[in-house]
Amino acid sequence: MYHHSGSVVARQNAGSAAGVLDPAAPATEAILFQRCTWCGTSMYQRLLCPVCQGSDLRTERSEGVGTVRHSTVVHRNTPAARNVSLVEMAEGFVVRGRVMGPPIGIHSGDRVRLSTAQDPVRGEPVFQLIDEPYRAWT
Repeated sequence: MYHHSGSVVARQNAGSAAGVLDPAAPATEAILFQRCTWCGTSMYQRLLCPVCQGSDLRTERSEGVGTVRHSTVVHRNTPAARNVSLVEMAEGFVVRGRVMGPPIGIHSGDRVRLSTAQDPVRGEPVFQLIDEPYRAWT
C-alpha cells in the first residue's frame, strides 16, 4: 500500500481492499469502488457508507468514465505545473486524480476517461479528455 499526500492508493492483489487501481485488468487499468448493499450509495475507499453508516459494502468495477467537478493547478513540489482534479465517475463516486493535458486547459464539466497510465509518484488515477469541449475565446 502506498501512502502519499493524505490519499491511499493500493495495488489490487488477491484479498486486498476495494477502491483501488486494478493492474490485472485486461488492456487497461480499472478503478474498483464500493457500493452499499443497504442504500445503494457508491463510494471510493471507504470502510462505512457515508449515508447509512452500513458496513456491508460490495466491490464493483467502474466503467472508467467521468466528469471533472473541480480542477486546480499546482506548482508546489513539482518541476512543472500539474493539475489535481476531482472526477465524479458515472457510477456516482468521486475520486482525486490527474487529467492529462495542459493544466490550465482542464475545466469543470469536461468529460474524461481513465487512462492506462498511472501517476508514478502519487499513485493516483490518471485520466484523459474524451472530447475537446468548444470554448469561445472572447
